[in-house]
Parts: sequence; C-alpha cells; structure tokens
Amino acid sequence: MAKALEGIRVVDMTHVQAGPVCTQLLAWMGADVIKIEQPGKGDVTRSQLRDIPDVDSLYFTMLNSNKRSLELNMKDEGDKEVFTELVRQSDILVENFGPGVLDRMGYTWEAIQEINPKLIFASLKGFGPGPLQDAKAYENIAQATGGGMSTTGFPDGPPVVAGAQIGDSGNAVHLFGAICAALFQRTHTHKGQRVQISMRGGILNLCRVKIRDHQRLDHGPLNEYPMDEFGDYVPRAGNASGGGQPGWALKCAGGGENDYLYVVIQPQVWKSLAKTIGHEELADHPDYATPGARLPRLIEIWAMIEEWTQTKSKWDAFKELNEAGVPCGPVYSTKDIMEDEGLHNEGMLVKVDHPDRGEYVTVGCPFTLSDTPVEITRSPLLGEHNEEIRQLLASSNPKLEAAGAQ
Repeated sequence: MAKALEGIRVVDMTHVQAGPVCTQLLAWMGADVIKIEQPGKGDVTRSQLRDIPDVDSLYFTMLNSNKRSLELNMKDEGDKEVFTELVRQSDILVENFGPGVLDRMGYTWEAIQEINPKLIFASLKGFGPGPLQDAKAYENIAQATGGGMSTTGFPDGPPVVAGAQIGDSGNAVHLFGAICAALFQRTHTHKGQRVQISMRGGILNLCRVKIRDHQRLDHGPLNEYPMDEFGDYVPRAGNASGGGQPGWALKCAGGGENDYLYVVIQPQVWKSLAKTIGHEELADHPDYATPGARLPRLIEIWAMIEEWTQTKSKWDAFKELNEAGVPCGPVYSTKDIMEDEGLHNEGMLVKVDHPDRGEYVTVGCPFTLSDTPVEITRSPLLGEHNEEIRQLLASSNPKLEAAGAQ
C-alpha cells in the first residue's frame, strides 16, 4: 500500500535541527525528500559533536533519515539551473535560512510562484514581525523569548531551559502539520501557498497554559502553585503540574539524581492513595478529603507521600500506586530510556545500520498510521544521490545539463 505522502517531492534546504526534523517527518510519511547541501561540506551538523573521527555525527544521522542528498553550489549558474528545475518538479520547498537569505539567491516567494505555482514554500524563522525579527535564534533563545524559561525552574532559582528541544523539534512538528494542511488545501485550489512559522511563536503556543495563568492572576492567587505571594507575572512553579490536578516529583529509594516518581493527586483517587501510603485516616478527614481542603496543605501532603516513596525504588512505588489507580510515572534517565524494551518494541527506538558508523539507535516516528507503517532508513552520505537526481531532472527537461554532478 502507498505511503501517506508517496509521490510528493520535497526540496529540503534546511540545516541543523528544526528544519531537518520537519523534513524527516515528511520523509517518514513517504515523501521523496531531497536534501540540498553545500559541496564538500554539507549540513553543518555532519561534523558537529562527532564521536567518531571523519564520520557523520549522530546529530546529523538522527535528523536526516530516509532522505537523499544532492550537492549544489547556489553561487554557480549551472547548479542554480538544476535547483530551478528541481523546484519546478517538486511539491514542497522547506527552508530555515536566516531572514532574506533565499531572497538574495534570487528565489523570492514571487519568483518561486512563477517557477511552480503549485509549490508549497515553507519557512521556519526565529521570530515573526516586530523588534526581534532580524535577530538570530537558537533553541534556548526561542525558549527565552517565548515564555518558556521564565516559567521553568524553581521560584528561588534562575530561569531554566527545558531539556526537550521544544524550540527546534517542537516547532518542526508545528511546521509539518502546517505543510500537510497546505497540501490538503491544494487538492481543492490546485495552488501552492506560503507557510511560515517562527520558533518564538511555536514556544508561545506550547506555553499557552502560562498565558492562561497570567490572566487568572487578575482575580486572585494561583492556589496550585507552591507559594503564597504573587507578583504581576506567572512565577516559576518547580515541579507543580501546571494543570487542574496537583502534581510533584517525589524522591524514591536509591538516592540517584533520577530516583524520583512524579505523582498526580486526582480527587477520585485520594482515598486509595491515602490507604496505599499508610495514612488511611486521612481519606475522609475534613482537612484532606476534598481538593479545596488539600490545596493549602500540599507541601505537607507531598512530604507524607515522599516519606513512603523513599522506602521504595521508583519502579516499585510506581507499581503500587499505579495498581491503586493513582496517576504517576517514574523519572526515566537516558539510560532507562535506551534500555526500555517497550520503546524498542513500539518502534520509538530503532536500530539503523550506517556504512561508516555501523549500527546506532535513532528515535522513531512519534505517531502511527494503521495502513502506512514507517520504515526508517539511514541518513544519506554527502552527495550520495548527485548523479541519480540530476539524471532524473534531465529526463524531464532535455535542455538541462545532467553532466558534472560533482
């Protein structure tokens, strides 16, 4: 059976992380993704954070599965002819250059529309219009300017960036969804369109509950936060859940930095939770029996639960609370992740063989389609598909010089 995006061709002019993750998702869905790379150098991540000399880094291989690589010098007129023909024969172009870079190459949105009016032209930038629009952006800068850092960490500590790459990989998923929506609309209009996202805007979208809480401040304190006094902005909340149900990370036996269990107290599980931790007397106690009664006593309640969790490993504590119906989850270290058989069986961790690197583990597709399973293949070597792509383009345009692929 055909893949979801089989027959769709993507010109991938992205680099580093955010753009390549988006185009990798398109490739996993069956699109033919042709990665344009600078001759002899390629994507900068091929050489960044290398763990094996002269071999493509894991940084590159884990972001560029299922793609083909074509080297083009965008300052060379012959290579620009090849690029123009590729745009003419493709469905999507994705780029994450700095502001104006593609325009200066001669490929403005207007010029691209003239080459291929059905092309979807997708761009990921650091910022949208405004005072920051020309500023350079990285993952942590996006988190800083989009509201993520100011609301992450503990109240008495500095702003903290999230370990998850929400600015890069998170926004890649935003862009992937927008591109798929534009593809669907094209089935009705037969026209391409411009698709744009800013890293800052994507972070803000992921921080919407904090904007919710900012407006709640006008009507009183945020009782689910672990503090008594509030200013005129949403504070850092430590490990508070940020939702309607209180949650906290609790120490477990072992003493390691990841020997913690995250526990959420739902109203309907309070009685079973109290019984499990050896405080059955609190199940119906008027000072603890209702969510409203518990809110001002959360610090005391977390301490009681933690007294119990510290007598057990995070896995045993999870098992007992889970059996009692209490929402909870052990904090997984990267070692725990890599050794999790369930993640391997689910296809979220996939072993891939590389001609230079050998076998490595990559992260699999985060979603599944029942009729089109994802098959993950290795990332391309630099310029590996030069000749075949040039010949393919020349077969449709005899005027195009196909020689001199390298």
